[in-house]
Formats: sequence, C-alpha cells, structure tokens
Amino acid sequence: EVVHADEVVEMHDLPGKVLRSKRKSSMKIGLDKLKDGTALAFVSAGNTGAVLAYSTVILRPLKGVDRPAIAIQLPTLKGNAILLDAGANVDCKVTQLFQFGIMGHVFAEYILGKENPRVGLLSIGEEDGKGNEIVKEVFQMLKASHINFIGNIEGKEVYRGNADVIVCDGFTGNIALKISESLAAMIGTNLKRMFQSNWASKLSYLLLKPQLDEFKKKVDYSETGGAPLLGVNGVVIIAHGSSSPKAIKNAIHRACELCEKNINEHIREDIESNLTRSLKF
Repeated sequence: EVVHADEVVEMHDLPGKVLRSKRKSSMKIGLDKLKDGTALAFVSAGNTGAVLAYSTVILRPLKGVDRPAIAIQLPTLKGNAILLDAGANVDCKVTQLFQFGIMGHVFAEYILGKENPRVGLLSIGEEDGKGNEIVKEVFQMLKASHINFIGNIEGKEVYRGNADVIVCDGFTGNIALKISESLAAMIGTNLKRMFQSNWASKLSYLLLKPQLDEFKKKVDYSETGGAPLLGVNGVVIIAHGSSSPKAIKNAIHRACELCEKNINEHIREDIESNLTRSLKF
C-alpha cells in the first residue's frame, strides 16, 4: 500500500520543530500506522533526530526504559558486536546507561545469536575504578545484574571482539562511530592508490581481489542496512542517509527479524528482572 503524505521532513529540519510544524509528514504518518497496528515496523533513511523525536513522542518508551538508544552493529575480529548508544542521547543518566546494557544484551542474544553475550562498559581504562562518576555507578549496576558483564573496556578493545555489547552515552558513541567511518574511508582510499600505483600493484590487486571483496563485505554498512532504535513500543530502523537500494532492502529484512524474534517483549522482561536486582547493589 502506498500512502500519500502532504509534508516531508528535510535533513536540515530541527527535531523539536517538526513535531509541531509537520503533522502531516511521511515520518509521522508511518509511525502513526506503527502505533495503531496497521504497520509492523518503520524504516527510515531520513533525519535521524526527527525519527528519534517522533518515535519517542508517538510510540513512547517501553515500560522500564527511560530513553531509547541507537544500536550500531560493528564488525570485529570475533564476529559482530553492537554498540549503543550511537547518538540518540548526548547526556545520559546512570539508569539509562544501565538500560542500554540490558537492551544490547537482548539484541546480541536474539538477533546476533550470541550465547550469554559479553557486555562491556566503554571507559578510559579496564580497571574497575576507571571512568567518570557516572561510569563508575553504571559499572556497579551492571555488575549486580545477571547479564554477563565483563567490566570496563577501552576503545582499543572494541574491534578486537572482546565484548559483544559495548555500552556508552550517545556523545561518545557517535564520535567513536564517525572516527571509525573516517578511518575505514581513509584505508580504502590509500589501498586504491597503492594498487593503482604501478603494474605490479595492479597484478597484486587481481590476485587479492577475492579476499579484499570479502573484507569489504564485512565492513559495508549496507550489509546490515540500518540501526535499530531500541527501547520504544515498536520496531524502528534508522538507515544511513545515503543508503543504497541494497541497504534499504537489508534494513527492511532487519526490521522483519526484530518483529519475528519479538525483541521488545524480551527487552521488557530483561529490564524488569535486572532492574529489581541492580537496585539492591
């Protein structure tokens, strides 16, 4: 079914403003349909801030969740991992970061297929006492939970695959993500220059092409399609603004998978059981 919308949310629109001024936008109409049950999921490659704002207001957070989080899938030396929050919440309270850990644990178990996922808290050192006051408090809450919390991890550990879930605030997570994207682009550009420098390099490229294609596939965002907005009453996938048709297709597949695995019900259950336990720490 194709549904007409009179308005569109532009990339430069301010999230707070569109809530009031664009009540007939395609974004709002889509999320309204998700809320009333005429749609099973919502996928958007539009304004991320607007998707977050509309989703929070229209769908509302799940019971026991203060704020939703953007969960980004990352390739590591030991398979895929998930990092959250990747930009939805610049400033986070202790309980919110704790909830991110629980939601990430659920996602890693049911979507990534990790048995007893390892949850790490991103900090400036591995020792228990490292980090700011918020990180130290979150550490104690996660330690008291029944998830597999492995403690603090440094940035250098993220891509080594020593954790299946990396917990951080949206400010830190978004910076880490953008640095990773920039590094990947720089490596790709330098490899291209190197393989085009002379005939021997071009021959080497032909010999290595299968391995290079396999590596490219592992780090290509279009393979996963988009990032789920975990913690709202509905399945919402945020795709990259420059998504290819392949990326949109895979974002839709990921949305279907979250629906089939009933991810939100599992999040509700884990939040409730872990919060009761962690409040006793």
